[in-house]
Amino acid sequence: MINKKVEDILNAQINKEFYSAYLYLAMSAFFDEIGLYGFANWTKVQAREEVDHGMILFDYIIERDGTIDLQQINSPDRSFENPLQVFEKILDHEKYVTESINCVAYMSDDECDLATRHFINWYISEQVEEEANALDIIKKLKMFGEDKASLYQLDKDLGTRTYQQHSYKSE
Repeated sequence: MINKKVEDILNAQINKEFYSAYLYLAMSAFFDEIGLYGFANWTKVQAREEVDHGMILFDYIIERDGTIDLQQINSPDRSFENPLQVFEKILDHEKYVTESINCVAYMSDDECDLATRHFINWYISEQVEEEANALDIIKKLKMFGEDKASLYQLDKDLGTRTYQQHSYKSE
């Protein structure tokens, strides 16, 4: 059975993961509206991955005989100006999620819940990748500046991203 404090922080993390999906969907809609369909694809795929992350936590709590406490998901901010600003918001958000995942790890340690501490390591590694992906795109956008041809090529590249379901047990 899962420790109550750990269960509570995992339920809060579920909410953060689903909020992340909403945020990425809002960003995808923005990119669709301005005609950057590759960027829209990239953020839509990211939204699906965030749902996976929430569901992995959901399943873990159930597997540990815990109680799911779904909370209200806030509406994301939709005030976006340009691709660079969106990806800077993405990086900031992923850093926030990383801090939150680290808190889950610390709580697991404090409560001597080694199973959850082992489980959360997957998320820690995932967050390193999430931040690196956002930073890579930010660097490219800064390098390109106002060059529309480079933006067009990056949009094409981001359009090739495909969704692959995340599953903790299979990794």
